[in-house]
Parts: sequence; structure tokens; C-alpha cells
Amino acid sequence: MPATSILDAMNTRQRLVRVARYFTRPFYAWVTLTASVLLGAALEPAIPAMLKPLLDQGFNSNTLPLWMIPAAVIGLFMLRSSASYLADVALAKIAQTNLENLRSAMFHSISLADMRLFRDNAATSLANTVVYEATNGAVLLLQSVTTVVKDSLTLVALAGYLVYLNWQLSLIVMVVFPVVAVSMRSISRRVYSLTKTQQRMVDELAYTVEESVLAHKEIRIQNAHEQQKKRFEGVNASLRSVTMKAAIAGSAVAPITNFFGSIALSTVITVAIVQSQTNHLSAGGFIGFVTAMLMMIAPIKHLSDVSSTITRGIVAAERAIDLVENVDYETGGEFTVPRALGQIDFHEASVHYPDASEVALDKVSLHVAPGQFIALVGLSGSGKTTLASLLPRFVERSAGTISVDGVDVTQWNLAALRSQFAWVGQNVVMFNDTVLHNITLGQAVDRDRALAALQAANLAERVQELPQGLDTVLGHNAGMLSGGERQRLAIARAMYKNAPVLILDEATSALDTDTDRLVQASLRTAMRGRTTIAIAHRLSTIKDADCIYVLGRGRILQQGTHDQLMQKGGAYLEFIRLSQS
Repeated sequence: MPATSILDAMNTRQRLVRVARYFTRPFYAWVTLTASVLLGAALEPAIPAMLKPLLDQGFNSNTLPLWMIPAAVIGLFMLRSSASYLADVALAKIAQTNLENLRSAMFHSISLADMRLFRDNAATSLANTVVYEATNGAVLLLQSVTTVVKDSLTLVALAGYLVYLNWQLSLIVMVVFPVVAVSMRSISRRVYSLTKTQQRMVDELAYTVEESVLAHKEIRIQNAHEQQKKRFEGVNASLRSVTMKAAIAGSAVAPITNFFGSIALSTVITVAIVQSQTNHLSAGGFIGFVTAMLMMIAPIKHLSDVSSTITRGIVAAERAIDLVENVDYETGGEFTVPRALGQIDFHEASVHYPDASEVALDKVSLHVAPGQFIALVGLSGSGKTTLASLLPRFVERSAGTISVDGVDVTQWNLAALRSQFAWVGQNVVMFNDTVLHNITLGQAVDRDRALAALQAANLAERVQELPQGLDTVLGHNAGMLSGGERQRLAIARAMYKNAPVLILDEATSALDTDTDRLVQASLRTAMRGRTTIAIAHRLSTIKDADCIYVLGRGRILQQGTHDQLMQKGGAYLEFIRLSQS
């Protein structure tokens, strides 16, 4: 065997072993499956074996009792059907039990993954891996491996019966197998490469659809339908091309197998006729031999087709397993307190994103006393959100130190660190759950406290109008609420958490002027007694801040109160002018 073929075979075995570790349970189902497959394979030669005495004794000498014929046929097929049924049920049990565990492991991995995972992978790709690829890969592999074992055993049993009947004819049949094996190995390498490319194209196509759905308003207002259509059709055409190449490669195995099988069959018939003329082969023996040989065609075809199926299954399953084994988890320290005071310090903190030409933050230093209200302002891209994201470690610093209550954020236990922050972002995300569970997200449920939070966010009356009030399921991203109502619901969630540090990232950006005025009063109440960091463009949000930091190109350009900065002029005054224009 060529060195490349040996390497490919080893790689395939190694990949199968890697996947198999996730499908070892339950033990009793594997025992049932194994026993059923062995029984089914052992019964295959029984069919041609019955034909020999039937023809030699039943038709010629009439020595075979008639009742034995239907009894044997019915009994044989009942045993085969029972074995097949048990094998299918056991296979389903193995697949679904282990898939449940694998999906849970993937979801757990995503939940604890380093933030880079979400920057490097589209949401559609991750969802597709968890929901579809894991299932497709596992089912394809389990069915294929079962087919390989069952059909291999069937071939061994039938081949043994052929040798028992006529070893000379059997040699002709055995010549076919090496030729078919070489063909399968060569084609499977091609299919594996194409399948991996196909998976990437599927992800790209799904991402294109996701973008078009999420940005449907922008596409329409920009008249960008044709542009998106061309983009989609380009990816769609590439996917079709790759899929066709894989189909052509995979489909070539069956014709090759049938061709060499027809050569073997015609040779066997010719030699059998010669042997029958010298009385070396009875009519029953010949029919039994040909029947057994023809019965070998189906498992040979299955084995020839299964290589591409195994390849597709391995590629899909490996992507799921990679999500469990090859994902970097977030790491934290051991420091923990139930509730921090809220003192925050940045000392020459810098952030440089991979592949970015400029730093996002450049040696930023600032101090926030417990209970202090600071505001971060500046043009888009100045580093405001990056600065705030360093505190709960949504972004990792490249240099410098960041501490909460004098303890570096890397020394905090991650769960304890994040429990100190309530965050209201500019991109509000709600879950397809009830109003109550959207407010109490991750916290103990208290209906009275949730109602108080809604009241403070000026949303209580709107919730009361919903069909089931607090128990109303809001649908995908709270689609039944307006943008401003979703923003206020996010504020209610932050108020319910009652964390010592409140981060507002454009928290009132989606509110109209009247609602903004009402929510500002609620926010001032929420800020009382806790440290607050507000990122905003609206003067109403920042003018009462104890200290305002003006950022530009990742640096602090100015700092002071609103009145102090207005007197200084410069970057802050320009910011105010632009925000009011």
C-alpha cells in the first residue's frame, strides 16, 4: 500500500477513535446493537443454504416435508426482522443519549468560552454546529459504522458459505475485493477534502442569510437588494459547485464496484456451467452459490457508498468536538466578595486588537471613587465602550492594570467580578421568555421587586397592558415591544440586579425626548449609592456627572465637570456642539 494511503487510513482511524470517545454509552444499548448485528449477519447465508436442499431434495427426490418449507422461511425472516428492529432501536438510543450529552458540552463550552470565540465565529456558524452539525455527524457516523460492521460480517459469512460450497468459484469472487478497496480509498480522500470545503461554504451562506435578515431595513433603505443578491448568488453557486464535485466523486464508487462485480458474475457462471457438465456441481449447489454471490452485491455496494458518508460524518462531528476540546475558556482568580464598594482604577491601560492598525486604548489612567458618577464622551471609535468593557473583562487589556476595590480584575473570580456590574448597552438583547424572566435574568425571582424595577424604568403600565402581564412571553428579542420599550426593559433588568457598579452604554439612545426625561429621573435614583459609568452623547445624561472624561483616538483628551469643561473649550465644547447640531 502506498505511504499516502497508509497515512490516510491511519488518519481516518484516528479521527474515528476521537469521535467514538463521545459515543460509548449506554453499555446495554451497545450490547444489544452488537448482538443484533451479529445475529443478522449470521442469518444471511441461511437463505442460499435453504435453496440447495430445496432444489436437490424438494424438486427432485421429494424427500423434504412440505411443512418445513414455510416454517423455515417464516422463522428465518422473523429472526432477521427482529434483529434489524433491535439494532435500529439500540442505534437510536446510543445516538440520542450521547448527542444530548455532546450538545450540553458544546453549550457549556460556548457559555464559558473566551470572548475571542465570538469575535472569530459568526453566531450562525456556532448555532449551526450545536444544532445541526453535531446531529448530522453523529447519526451519519453511527449508521455508517453499523453498516460497515454488519455488512462486513455479512460478507464474511457469505464468503465462508461460498468457500464451503465451491472453493474454486470462490477464488474468482475474492479477486474483486482488492480492486474495490483501492477504488474506495482513492475516492474517499477526494470526498473528505471537498466535504470540508462544503462545510465552510454552508457557514458562509448561512451568515449571508443572517446578515440580510438582521439588516433588512438597511438593505431596503439603501436599495442594496441587488448587491446582496449578487453576494448570495456567488456563495450559492460556489456551494453548488463544491457539492456537485463531492457528489460526482462519491457516486463514482458504485459504478466501479458494479463493473468489477459483473466481471466476477459472468466468470462464475461460465465456470459453473463447465463444472456442471462433469457432475462436480448440482443444480441446487449452483443456485445456492449464485444466490449467495448476488447477496454479496448489496453489502459491497453499501460498503462502497459508506466511505463518503463516513467522511461527511467525521467532518461534521469533528467540528462539534472541536467546540468542546479546542475552545479556550475564560480564566479568573480566586478573590471574591459578596458586594464591592465600587472603587475603580485604570493605570496606563492599553488595548490593541489583533490585526488593528491603531490601538483602541493608549495608556489610559483614571480613578473612580465609590458612588461616583463619571461620564465617557467622544466621537465614535474613541475607545469609550472598550474602556468600559475592560471592567467585566469582555475585553482583555494589552498592557497596564485595571482594579476594582484595589484588586486587579484578573485576580477576581470571574462570576464574583461580573456580579458587581449591571450593564445597559446600546444594543439591547432580550430573550424569548417572559417579561419576568427577562428582568430577573440570572437572579432569584421576586415578582414584587421586578414590578418595582419596571416602575422605576417607567414601563410598569405598558407591561400591565400585555396579555399575561409579567408572564407574557415576549418572542424573539422582545419583538412585541418598541425599541424604546426594550431599552427601558434593559434598564429595569439593571435596576433589579442592584449591583454596586452601573455601566450605561448609550442606555437612553433609543428613547424619545419625553421618555428620556422620565427615565433620567429613574436613572438618577438607580445611580444613588453606586458607582456609575455612563457612555452617552446626550447632554441630559452626562451634565450632572462628577467627572467627564473626553476620549479621542484611545486617549483621555480632557477631564472635569460639565461647567469646568465648558469653560476650557476644546474637545468637549466641540463634542457638545456636534451632539446638539
